This record gives sequence, structure tokens and C-alpha cells, in this order.
Amino acid sequence: MPSSARGLIVTLTTVALVVGGGWFFAQRSPRADAPAAGTGSAAPVAVEVVAVTRDALEERREFAGTLEAKREIVVAAKIGGRLERVSVELGDRVTRGQVIAELDDAELAEAEAQARANLGVARARKLAADNALQIATRNLERVEKLRRRGVIAEEEFDRTRAAKLQAEAAVAVAVSEVTRAQAAKRAAELREAYARVRVDWSEDDADAGEPDAAPESATATVRVVAARHVDDGALVAANTPLITVVALDPLIVAVHVTEQDYARLRPGLPVRLETDAYPGEWFSGQVARIAPVFAERSRRARVELEVQNPDARLRPGMFARVQAAFTRVDDATVVPRAAIVNDPQRGAAVFVVDEDGPRARLQPVTLGVSAGERVQVEGVEPPARVVTLGQSLLRDGARITLAETTAEAE
Repeated sequence: MPSSARGLIVTLTTVALVVGGGWFFAQRSPRADAPAAGTGSAAPVAVEVVAVTRDALEERREFAGTLEAKREIVVAAKIGGRLERVSVELGDRVTRGQVIAELDDAELAEAEAQARANLGVARARKLAADNALQIATRNLERVEKLRRRGVIAEEEFDRTRAAKLQAEAAVAVAVSEVTRAQAAKRAAELREAYARVRVDWSEDDADAGEPDAAPESATATVRVVAARHVDDGALVAANTPLITVVALDPLIVAVHVTEQDYARLRPGLPVRLETDAYPGEWFSGQVARIAPVFAERSRRARVELEVQNPDARLRPGMFARVQAAFTRVDDATVVPRAAIVNDPQRGAAVFVVDEDGPRARLQPVTLGVSAGERVQVEGVEPPARVVTLGQSLLRDGARITLAETTAEAE
């Protein structure tokens, strides 16, 4: 091959290599207008956001319990006999000292009459003994005068003095008989009184300042018949329960709490409760008593909550849902619970809307009091907006588009 031809081929090959290499490196090199990695080169993510707010926030816990009567009295017969009638029915209001039942007292009345008669006999015997003592005393005085004059013998004086001592002993016996007869009469009267069964409670059981007033008195504690155990005409023995009486104001709600909640409860802590009987209506109360021990099996402790019930709408045995306010912050920075994400490096955080783009900026926060779907945070302030839907698709600095915007956290 001529040398000129070989030179042309080498020249063309060199040009081809230069052109091909330039095209290859042009394809591998980044373009000037291409965004850097991590600056949101992906398509914007549609998210929902809400505004950060400031508001009062309470941390509450909910418990379930049963309403119980704070005071319950079982009224029983103190003596046995045939029950003539029970004068109260289920649900009737009662007052202290009210007669609620009567027993057949014919035999008791007869026994009282006999006791009165025995007392009369004892008093008559005492009167006779008193008269005999007066006579014996006068005789002894007369004999003593004659003895000093030496008119009578010493034996006569001794007999007269012995008669007086015997009369004094008879008076003492008569006094004892009168006392015994009086006690028997009082016992008979008491047994006859027991035939009329009254409802009663001790002073310690009564609320401070509670008058013995009629049920219609606004200041009287409401007590009602919760159960009737016998019917008219039944034969009952002593101490047989007749009715059960309960106080309706205040009532007790018994709940059982775990160790976690136990440490945060204290007497006087305000609570409120709701029942199925009055849905949507809340009744106020407070923690009254806290058990000092936990049940071994359930690892829970009994806590008694006292609820005022002046109109007696709540009743023992009702199921109650109780809310207790543990902590209150009057001026808290609040975001929805849905806005909180867990970052592996920085812990709790929220995505804050950066208006430049707009973009989502990951902001670490410190959590505080939580109430339902609202949480107190530190690290963001109003009027910032946080993402509540779509966080799983976001990275720090990602571009976003607002699908829906609300004014504030619900």
C-alpha cells in the first residue's frame, strides 16, 4: 500500500477516536442545570399541614369503675316475733328514727303490764317496811328512856333494838325489790319499743351538720330503701335483716389502678365521670381514699373517688367512666399527635413547612403533656405549620405541595 494511503487511514482513525471519546465523556459528565443530590430533585410530595397553636392542655387518664353507696345500713329486728307490717317500699326515702316495721306486741304489752304490777307490789312492800321501821324506831327510843330510869330489864332493851335492826333490813330488802321491779319494767318497755323497728345510724356515720330533718329538707342527706328482705306476716328471729338503707349523696366510685397511675394519684385530685344513664353529661368529684396495698393477683390498688350527688340522679351499681386530670399547662405549644415522627438520629421530631419551595424541614422537638390527639412540644412556635399527613414519603428538605391546609390543630 502506498505510504500516502496509509497516512490517510491513520488520520481518519485518530479523528474517529477523538470524536467518540468526546461524546462518551460528554454523556458521563453532569449537566450544569442538573440539581445536586439531596436537594429535592424528586417530584413534590402532597401533604396536609396544620398550624402550631398555643392553648391550655390537660393530661387526663381514664378509668372504669362502679358507683357504690358511701353509707349502707342494714336495719334488723332486735327481737323475734311475727312481722305485722313493713311500712316502706323499695326506693322510699327514710329519715333517722323513722318507724319502718312493726312486730306483733300483744305478749310484750302483757309483759310490760305485769312488770308495772310487780313494781307496784314492790313499792307497797317498801312502804310497809318504812312504816314498820318508824314504829320500831319509836319503840327503841321509848325503851331507851325507861332503861336509863332502870324501869325495864336489859333483855327488853335488846329485843327492842333487834326489832329496829330487823325493820331496817326489811326496808333495805324492799328498796332492792323496787329497784329490781323498776329495771324489769324498763326492760319490758324497751322490748315493747323494739316491736316498732326504727331506722337509725350513729353520729359518726351521719355527715357533719346533718339535721334530723324530713326527707324534703334540702339540707338532709338522701337515704333510700335499697332492698326489702321480708314480707308482712313473716316470723322473724332477733337480728333478722328487714331492709337495707343507702345514702345517695355523696357516692363512691371504686376504681382499680396500676402502679404507673397509682404514683400520680393523691387525695383531693379533681375527677369527673360519665355514665350510660346520662351520656355526654359529666359529674364532678375528687379522689377520696387510696388503698395502701396492691392486690397480689391483679397488681392493682383500689382507689375510691367521691362524687357529689345532691339531686340523687346517680345510683349505686351504675357503671362509670372516670377522667382524672394529672397535669395542666395553661400556655402550651400544641401540635397534633399525627405530626410527631420518630427520627433514628434525633428522636421525636416534626416536619415544619419551609415556605421556600415550599419544602419540609425536619425539626427535633421535646414532648410534654399529651391530651388525646394533641401534644405539647418544645422546638417549634406559632405560626409555624407542621405536616400531619404524608410524612412517610418525606426527607429533610424535600419539596412538598399542600393538599389541604387547616388553620390550627383540632
